[in-house]
Amino acid sequence: MNELKFLTAGMPLSIEGKGYKNAFKKLNDLNLDGLEVEFVHGVRINTDSVIDVKQAVSYGFTVTCHGPFYINLNAREPEKVEASVNRILETARTAKQFGGYSITYHAAFYMGNDKKVVFDRVAKQTEIITNILNEEGNDIFVRPETTGKGTQWGDIEEIVELSTMFDRVLPCVDFSHLHARSGGAYNTYDEFCKVFELIGNKLGNFALENFHAHVAGIEYSAKGEKKHLNLEESDMNYKDLLKAFKTFDVKGVIISESPNIEGDAKLMKEYYLSL
Repeated sequence: MNELKFLTAGMPLSIEGKGYKNAFKKLNDLNLDGLEVEFVHGVRINTDSVIDVKQAVSYGFTVTCHGPFYINLNAREPEKVEASVNRILETARTAKQFGGYSITYHAAFYMGNDKKVVFDRVAKQTEIITNILNEEGNDIFVRPETTGKGTQWGDIEEIVELSTMFDRVLPCVDFSHLHARSGGAYNTYDEFCKVFELIGNKLGNFALENFHAHVAGIEYSAKGEKKHLNLEESDMNYKDLLKAFKTFDVKGVIISESPNIEGDAKLMKEYYLSL
């Protein structure tokens, strides 16, 4: 990608009317660059909506997709693992239909298992997913997301390591999750730079030039993420984060997941452009 784009997680809250056509009209009015289609309760979208999203992409908007929450590649029951794989595949296929940039999802829970055991299980299922997508000619970026609680698989090292193993697998870095999962770390300019250094060193400039990030304010406890907040009602150091994006000339998408999705997307975009 040739620039950094600012997206909302779902349709803007301030749209007039319903549907994706109105959503993209509002994004255009707000000078925002696209949205993440949220398939959190299942990959369901009607034909008219697919046409509207595809048309918006043809006009220059960027679209990503978030897979359903009911995904656990480390589930104890084989049928739940298979269902999780299918949900990721359905997300990727739908994103490909309308010219999506990438998909993301929360890949697994540890379920009390050793970290290495869970990593190997996630890698095995990721190989199945990427092989099927390759056979189908689907070159969408597949991105497991950094997660916000210690019970969830997906710290930054795990996500980056998995990405070294497969061509179309790259990280989705949720900086709010990193901050919450660590109990308040990952919130200084130097710490943000270390994330970009890790990704650049392990995955190369390509990963920094095709980035996918989530950002929001966040409330957290010793157990990690509790709920999203608006940026300026939280301790999330988004200004230094955006300075680090600028320092490393990161390109791709930043998706606002704050309760006020478009307000914080605009806040971030305007601050970034001022640097």
